[in-house]
Amino acid sequence: MLYKRHDKISKSYDVIIIGSGLGGLTAANKLAKDGYEVLLLEAHNKLGGFATWFFRKNKEFIFDVSLHGFPIGMKKTCRKYWNQEIADSIIQVKDVRFLNPQYEIKTDFTKTDYTQKLINHFKLDPQKVEEFFFFLSSMNFYDDQSMTNKELFEKFFPNRNDVQRFLLEPICYANGSTLDDPAITYGIVFSNFMSKGVYTFEGGTDRLIKLMRDELLKNGVDIKMNSFVDNILIEDSIVKGIMLNGEKVYANSVLSNANIKTTIEKLCNIEHFSADFLEKTKNIQLNTSSCQVYIALKTGETIDHIGELVFTSTKDTFDTEDLLDININSRTYSIYYPEIRPQEKLNKVAIVSSTNARYADWKKLSDIEYKEKKQIMIDETIDHLETLIPDIREKIELIDAATPLTVEKYTHHPMGTSFGTKFEGLEVSMNLQKEIDGLFHAGSVGIIMSGWLGAANYGVIQANSIESYLYNLQPKDEIHAQL
Repeated sequence: MLYKRHDKISKSYDVIIIGSGLGGLTAANKLAKDGYEVLLLEAHNKLGGFATWFFRKNKEFIFDVSLHGFPIGMKKTCRKYWNQEIADSIIQVKDVRFLNPQYEIKTDFTKTDYTQKLINHFKLDPQKVEEFFFFLSSMNFYDDQSMTNKELFEKFFPNRNDVQRFLLEPICYANGSTLDDPAITYGIVFSNFMSKGVYTFEGGTDRLIKLMRDELLKNGVDIKMNSFVDNILIEDSIVKGIMLNGEKVYANSVLSNANIKTTIEKLCNIEHFSADFLEKTKNIQLNTSSCQVYIALKTGETIDHIGELVFTSTKDTFDTEDLLDININSRTYSIYYPEIRPQEKLNKVAIVSSTNARYADWKKLSDIEYKEKKQIMIDETIDHLETLIPDIREKIELIDAATPLTVEKYTHHPMGTSFGTKFEGLEVSMNLQKEIDGLFHAGSVGIIMSGWLGAANYGVIQANSIESYLYNLQPKDEIHAQL
């Protein structure tokens, strides 16, 4: 059932899930379909986490938040853990473009096309290209993780900054990778995309989340939004439930879809954790944030097809730190043509410019400086977009923008992180249940679990762990009776 805002919860559950990002949603659906009683709590007024959208001008305009593009694996995950309608709505993005001083390239982002571009355009040794792809496909979590992305590229393509840009830039936008991050954080994600290219969801994020909500309710998940969890209840290193608005809600297990540091340091009493575990938690680095400029064209206005994803930069050479500069020089445009995002049969086009960013750069600004910098970001984005679409100004009806502070406000992610944590967050997340019986985590950790596919699959992984835990408890009817 869908609880109303002021409804009190009077029953107990097998699982309580805190947060409804794609990891929390997918875990909830799998557990419910497998027969468990699930309560899903969301602090915001809609489901989806960072997979979200917003309306403007009395719902005449709708914008999708964040850069949308994921591997073909999302189709399989949705078919298996959601339903066929969701899976069938995942469509390929066939026109991905790179425009920068080093090259201008159009690709469908498949391994076949990327291989041809590396050999024919960049003039690389075919054997080296083959060895590179084989090396990436062989990477796993048990390998030595000391190699950095920079070392990986120098190993196969030394002194080729242009090749680094072609290989790494799209993944930087997908999960916040830098040249200094462990190579595994790049290799696994890039290999996933190199299966059959980039995909998106036809009809937009709002349609996806509506279909997911309907599926959750059909499978018996209880959902309550506008619900800020006070804390997780723990006794003798065992989860007992959660405290919600001063009321106890009991459960045999809890899955947090919040940030891993928030889960441990704010939702739990840290005295329940070992000193070594807390030290590892303290040392987790948060990943970077992002900015967006949202542009809606007037009803009926069209543009020439310039690609669905367009990676642009004015910098002569590539460096992942440049992508974070508050003085923006690199932008990725997501173009929502009417056929990709039908809006009630209205012929509308939306353009979203995405840029990686540092939270600290925006947080330190005064209110006046913040407004000025935000307007500069908007103005410069339109100036740049005009080089791609010369008559764009006269076609625009509405513009909005978001910064890392916006991300922080609406997602409650610490420091407005768009990509969760750096790689060390994964170990802490996976081992949470070893510290507290019945406490689990599924969120953007270790960079690899960022993005739509990573988040959904991590939800499945943790749902399996929860089922194993619950299987070893007493029969659930007996536990519910005790509670």
